[in-house]
Amino acid sequence: MKPIYVAIVGLSNYFGAKIFKPGQFLRLVKDFENDYDGEAIMAILEPVGAVGYVANSVHTVPLGCYSAGRLYDTFDTFAYGIVRFVTKDVVIVEIIEQMQVEIYVDGEESLFNDNIDEDE
Repeated sequence: MKPIYVAIVGLSNYFGAKIFKPGQFLRLVKDFENDYDGEAIMAILEPVGAVGYVANSVHTVPLGCYSAGRLYDTFDTFAYGIVRFVTKDVVIVEIIEQMQVEIYVDGEESLFNDNIDEDE
């Protein structure tokens, strides 16, 4: 299947482009409470938080990218993407259709300890 790209804009309203690096994962979340755009999709970079929005204007959507309106109906509440290109004021993200995440915890004790006496 052909990859889907979107542009993240409005970076200067948050942390700018300097926090982005190719290969980072972003969570794209529908912003149901946005009063200005009924198809607004917010970009979130963990653990930073909101970092911009998916472009949704003929003036901000680069050639070859989907607009937020075009992407909006392709997922329920959130989707994931990976940063592919970073410019001075726009980040190009490739949408990931399926993502598997493995979480490793190093040096943590089990939450359930069967050896604890109830009297202690």
